[in-house]
Amino acid sequence: MNRFEGPGSREAKIRYLDGDFQVLSPGSYVLCAVTSEKIPLDELKYWSVARQEAYADARISLERELQLNPDLRQRNKA
Repeated sequence: MNRFEGPGSREAKIRYLDGDFQVLSPGSYVLCAVTSEKIPLDELKYWSVARQEAYADARISLERELQLNPDLRQRNKA
């Protein structure tokens, strides 16, 4: 049995804050907004406060930001 199985294993409901998050409904993980990968709460490091979304890693977070704000790509070329 892995940590996502069993009676206590369910998706947590989270409010993402600047540099922290608040658990609104207990659970052991949240889902990545892009990949739907389960992210254990103790490993959650990347999220968007504005969109209230969690991301599995920094690369996915950046890709999502560029997807929703394509003008940011132009800044890197300047």
